[in-house]
Amino acid sequence: MAPSNEHAGELTLRTDIPGLLHSSPQMVATLLESVSQAILSVDRGGRIVLANRRAEEMFNYTREELVGADVEMLLPELKRSVHRGHREEYFDRPRVRPMGIGMELSARRRDGSEFPVEISLNPIETEAGRFAIACITDIGQRKHLEEQLIHAQKMEAVGRLAGGVAHDFNNMLTVISGYNRMILEELALDDPLREYAEEVGKAADRAGAITQQLLAFSRRQLIQPRSINVSEVIAQTEKMLRRLLGEDIELTLDLKSGVANIKADPHLLEQAIVNLAVNSRDAMPEGGQIFVQTADVELDEGYVHTHLGVKPGAYVMIAISDTGHGMTPEVRKHIFEPFFTTKERGRGTGLGLATVYGMVKQSGGDIWVYTEPGKGATFKLYFPRDTGMAEEAHKFERASAGKYASGTVLVVEDEKPVRELTVRMLQSLGYSVLSAASGREAIEISNTFRGTISMLVTDVVMPEMNGRQVADTLLNARPGIKVLYLSGYTEQAIINHGVDAGRDFLAKPFSRETLSKKLNEVMSGSAR
Repeated sequence: MAPSNEHAGELTLRTDIPGLLHSSPQMVATLLESVSQAILSVDRGGRIVLANRRAEEMFNYTREELVGADVEMLLPELKRSVHRGHREEYFDRPRVRPMGIGMELSARRRDGSEFPVEISLNPIETEAGRFAIACITDIGQRKHLEEQLIHAQKMEAVGRLAGGVAHDFNNMLTVISGYNRMILEELALDDPLREYAEEVGKAADRAGAITQQLLAFSRRQLIQPRSINVSEVIAQTEKMLRRLLGEDIELTLDLKSGVANIKADPHLLEQAIVNLAVNSRDAMPEGGQIFVQTADVELDEGYVHTHLGVKPGAYVMIAISDTGHGMTPEVRKHIFEPFFTTKERGRGTGLGLATVYGMVKQSGGDIWVYTEPGKGATFKLYFPRDTGMAEEAHKFERASAGKYASGTVLVVEDEKPVRELTVRMLQSLGYSVLSAASGREAIEISNTFRGTISMLVTDVVMPEMNGRQVADTLLNARPGIKVLYLSGYTEQAIINHGVDAGRDFLAKPFSRETLSKKLNEVMSGSAR
């Protein structure tokens, strides 16, 4: 069948290329040296007859060493015999094989290190015989980014699961802890049941601590970010760190006083530092050294290209290094996953590093670990610099509780057990209480209630109307009303539900005492 006219030009062009290249050897040389792939030409016997500059760079051989050598030397030893069979089969049945079509292989550099490549093959016929032209692309960086993406997606999925569990668990713990405390208040000091109730309370407190760690990992905990100096925060934790690490661990701090500020929750940063230090301590059962360093750094395009989701720019780095046993690549892949631990059963929850990961990510930063078996580990935390001034330490302190247990409080909570408990707590504190199961019901109550409503106590995440929407509506109708947000699972409530990080929060589960203190702070205007 004769070719159609629409392909005539294409056929002519393809036909003319060999002649053009034959008459212009300089063009061939320029093309070979300008492409980003390594190019090798191989004869039927596997001998390399041509190599470009990129091939030299990729495999760390000179061109003189490549030309004339067996192409199988560029493959791992275990793959060479198989490749010879494939090469012979290809020369018997030559065809074009595009990049990426089942052509991902492992290649070998001069120093023996292996790296992944993609190869496209093109057969050519010359007067000297048949040759194969291989265009080779190093896909190591791409594979690295793909692994990071898969890991990030897995962490996000696990985070959503953890956050959902924490949400439901926190609501149950709020009810358990709240009623348990009310029972304790009614029991005499010598009541034989008091010991049992106290144990219930301790167990609930421990469970609450675990849910907070899950929320930290899932980046759904309530945070109060401020402009802080990381060197000052770490310096303030030094005494506590030395007590935790013990006498067998030598702690060295290299804290730059002039580092820029970052925007983060100082208490969560302190917790992250402690978790990393304890993790390093546990990696050195016979003792060792821990180094903590701070510095201003610039993350350039090179770092960004190998670390998914990181933006180039000015950062503050916290590096924590140890002389412990290090980690294998397989362990390193999983260290930030919740409940993953290499410790003996009963010696850890596997949430310490997951909490650190969540804190750093929620603060807009990045965390990376450098480690090899037997050579210790270095965790590097990068936080974007903040242009604001650091706040004075005394501003972090909470105001002491006052006596403001009066007035009417409107409680909005879609979970009935939590709503009923909150109402009872408030009533026992001396408040008059109105309650609503939804935002719309709260608005109806506000519209029909003739008296003064001193405060709105509302859950953040609710069906139909979230807490911020309820608060905005009531503030328009009652400008003097105070607002306190309750939250167990925020699902990024601070951002997604329109609630600013500086608003007045009380995290679930909470006790009557903490509720009373927070109400006093909000009423007096001293809460954040």
